[in-house]
Amino acid sequence: MQDTFLTLAEDSQGLYKEKGSRFISFAMPVSSTEDVKAKLQVFKKNYYDARHICYAYVLGKNGTVFRSNDDGEPSGTAGKPILGQINSKDLTNVLVVVVRYFGGILLGTGGLVIAYREAAADAIQNNKIVSRLVESNIAIQFSYERMNDVMRIVKENSLTITSQHLDTKCFMSFKVRESFVEQLKENLHKIEGVSLLFQ
Repeated sequence: MQDTFLTLAEDSQGLYKEKGSRFISFAMPVSSTEDVKAKLQVFKKNYYDARHICYAYVLGKNGTVFRSNDDGEPSGTAGKPILGQINSKDLTNVLVVVVRYFGGILLGTGGLVIAYREAAADAIQNNKIVSRLVESNIAIQFSYERMNDVMRIVKENSLTITSQHLDTKCFMSFKVRESFVEQLKENLHKIEGVSLLFQ
């Protein structure tokens, strides 16, 4: 089961110049469509004087959520080439924005495709591609008497506890590598009185 994905480590910038036009590019990791919208608002505010702010993003462990936007450029000349660069590196949870300052000379559709593609490629190239784990959240409830049994499983499997409440009834949640979820459930079911709350 594939439970890792490739994404970008940080925010980076790139640049492509052609016939007086400047294409300033930005590549960054994102986690949701809300995250994308918030970042795009910042670009629109900071680069309000730019002619076009074009972008593409890909989200989800399998890259199933994606969108590209030409922002007034001829259809398919900006967003698609940017998206193509993200896909060519097999990246997800990534947003690439290209801000264009018009130089007075029209580039034609072919010239635009090259400019947006090269600008996007430059920003990605100036970043670092990293592999991330796909993780699920597991939460359990158990009686205090079972604490040692539960902690043994936590330690043996190097689980990261994200929250816990310990009383006569105990609650605990952790992040678990997706490919290990079923095995972990089996291990927990072997402990009497442990119940899974959600995943």
